[in-house]
Amino acid sequence: MNLLVIGCGQCGGRIADEFARLNRKAHAQRGIDIIADTFAINTDVTDLTGLSFIRHDYQHRILIGGQKTSGHGVGKINELGAEIAKEESDKIIEAARTTLHFHEVDAFLLIAGAAGGTGSGAIPVLTQSLKERYAEKPLYNLIVLPFRYEEEVEERTIYNTATCLKSAYVVADAILLVDNQRYVGKNSSIQRNMAQINSSVVEPFYNLLCAGEEKKAKFIGSKVLDAGDIIQTLVGWTVIGYGQVRRPRFSLIFERKRDFMDKATETQKGVQAMIAAIDDLSLKCNPADAKRALYLLSAPPEEMNMTLVNEIGNSVKRIATEAIIRSGDYPRGKRSLDVTLVLSELSSVGKVMDYFTTTIQRLSSYKRRRLEYEPGGLEDAFKDIPSLL
Repeated sequence: MNLLVIGCGQCGGRIADEFARLNRKAHAQRGIDIIADTFAINTDVTDLTGLSFIRHDYQHRILIGGQKTSGHGVGKINELGAEIAKEESDKIIEAARTTLHFHEVDAFLLIAGAAGGTGSGAIPVLTQSLKERYAEKPLYNLIVLPFRYEEEVEERTIYNTATCLKSAYVVADAILLVDNQRYVGKNSSIQRNMAQINSSVVEPFYNLLCAGEEKKAKFIGSKVLDAGDIIQTLVGWTVIGYGQVRRPRFSLIFERKRDFMDKATETQKGVQAMIAAIDDLSLKCNPADAKRALYLLSAPPEEMNMTLVNEIGNSVKRIATEAIIRSGDYPRGKRSLDVTLVLSELSSVGKVMDYFTTTIQRLSSYKRRRLEYEPGGLEDAFKDIPSLL
C-alpha cells in the first residue's frame, strides 16, 4: 500500500518523520517504496526544525499561522489550531499535490496527538478538506492518545482529546488509535526515549505496507494482502498490533530432516506471535467488538505452510468472533516469524468513551457554576461536546 503521510503538530510531525524513515528502510532493504511523500505542518517553527527524515524544503515542512502565532505554536488551544488549519488548508493541499505520481497514492494518512493544540485542531479540518477534494481516496487518521500523567496534570488534555476524537470520527474513514501509555513499559524514560516510542508506533506498519508493493517474485505471497484488502478492513475505530518470535540460530546453520516435532514447533511459534500481536495492540480493547479484522504472516518461505496459516486464522476467529477476517502471507525474513494484526470497526472503545463522558461532565459542571453568576443561560447547560469543524 502506498500512503501519502501528513503529520500535524509536534507529535504528528515526529511520527510522520518515522514513516519517512520507514520508507527509507523499505527502499534500502527491499527495493520498494511504501510512502509516496511525507509532510509536516505546524504553527511552531522549532518543532519543524527538529525533524530528521522529512525533506527540509518549505513545501514539506509547512509553517502555518505565522501571523497569529509568530511561529511559537497555539499554546494547546486546539480551537485556534483548527481555525488556522481552515485558513491555510489550500496551501497544505497544494503542497501535497507536488508529490510525484500523486494520483497513484492509495490513501492519505494524517497523524496527530489528540491532546495538543495544532495537531488536535488541524487533523479533522484537513481531513475534511482533503475528503471534499479527493472523495475517491480513503482518508485515515492516526491519533495518539495522551500519557496518563498528561491527563492528570494538564487541564486541557482531556477536553482537547475528546473534541479531536469526536471531530475526526465524523470525517475520517478510519481512525487508528494509539495509546501512548501502552509504550511506557518498553522504555525506561518517556523524556529520553520519545524517539523509540515513536518508532514503536510506526514499526507494525512495515510488513503490512510492504506486502502489496513487493516486486520480487520469490517474496510475493501465495495469498497477497494488498491495498484493496486494507481499504476494505479499515473502518471507524481501529487498532494495530505486531508480534514476533525469533528462530533459533542453529536452524539457520544446520540442515536436518524435518519431522512432526518441527512442524508442531512452527505452529506453536505462529500462535505465540499472534498472542504477542494481541498483547501489543496499540490500544487496549475487546477484540470481540471488532467487525473487521486482518492479519499478515511474515516468515521465511520454508516455514510457511497451510497448517501454520490455518492455526493463526483460527486464533483470530476465536477472539474476533463477529469479524469479517482477511489474511495474507509474506515470505520475507530470515530469523523470525512475524504477525501483524488489525482490528477495525470496533463497536465500543472504553477509553474513548471515558474521554467523552469526562468532558461532558466537566462542561456541565462548569456551566452550572457559571449559571450561578449568569442566570438565564439554561439552554446552553447541556449541549454536547463542541465540534472543531
